[in-house]
Amino acid sequence: MKLASIKGGRDGQLYLVNKQLSETVSVADIAPTLQAALDDWATVAPQLKERADALERGELDTKKFEQSTCESPLPRAFQWADGSAYVNHVELVRKARNAEMPESFWTDPLMYQGGSDSFLAPHAPIVMPQSDGFGIDFEAEVAVITGDVPMGVSAEDALDHIKLIMIVNDVSLRGLIPGELAKGFGFFQSKPSSAFSPVCVTPDELGAAWKEGKLHLPLLSHLNGETFGKPEAGVDMTFNFGQLIAHAARTRPLTAGTIIGSGTVSNKLDGGPGKPVKEGGVGYSCIAEIRMIETIQQGAPVTPFMANGDHIKIEMLDESGQSIFGEINQTVAITG
Repeated sequence: MKLASIKGGRDGQLYLVNKQLSETVSVADIAPTLQAALDDWATVAPQLKERADALERGELDTKKFEQSTCESPLPRAFQWADGSAYVNHVELVRKARNAEMPESFWTDPLMYQGGSDSFLAPHAPIVMPQSDGFGIDFEAEVAVITGDVPMGVSAEDALDHIKLIMIVNDVSLRGLIPGELAKGFGFFQSKPSSAFSPVCVTPDELGAAWKEGKLHLPLLSHLNGETFGKPEAGVDMTFNFGQLIAHAARTRPLTAGTIIGSGTVSNKLDGGPGKPVKEGGVGYSCIAEIRMIETIQQGAPVTPFMANGDHIKIEMLDESGQSIFGEINQTVAITG
């Protein structure tokens, strides 16, 4: 089934959406918000599934689904922890600055705890104050929402705690990252509010594309109307979502409504860095990656970061070409 949080109140109002993303119906009588549904998932999920089946059969009084009316599925969450499962991406970052990558990065996931109190709506602008040094970038990723996860859960058992799947634009300010990391306390100002897809789906909705804790479909990014990336999300993913969840829960339980991100989806090409789409590659899920490759190959980056008015669209299509999660559609808006 597919779920959306339509704008209304601080946490949105929970709606079911049909498979074609054309019709929607309120399920406020079952659960008023997505967080309320997750808090009592064992009871609520079967009721939602029954209503979703009726929606597909055309038995309900629906209204047209408008993606622009959506908040992120969880407009705010108890926790947002973003991994870096595509170690190829991390390797390029370090190579571009002539830094050797520790061998442990291939066996122990990287993860940071992001701000989760104020997510952007999927069609909301990326508003930033005037600054020449921010280096505004998008990051196209896959994310999961968990139920309650016990501390010390195994990677295998962690997969059973995944309730919903979505995609995300993890906005990054590349110009601020080095200075923050140099302080030794990690990201804060350099990681502003993220935006998630209009719709989140249960794993069964993805069919054979969801297997072994990975989503095996291309993640599409269009920057200013041109295809920037279409890497396969199930390829070159060093750590699956079970491993990422187990990492997050090693020393603490995770509460229902925790969001775990995959990190920037990144594919290698013949064992080396990827190529732009226009050169026959699958492109990239962020601007930083092509800039790293330009630095490695040419000595300096050429591709600029996002500026006022630049537009990013992120989505994922199933094998029939149908959008699964709807579109993240955002434009940079510089204020001041």
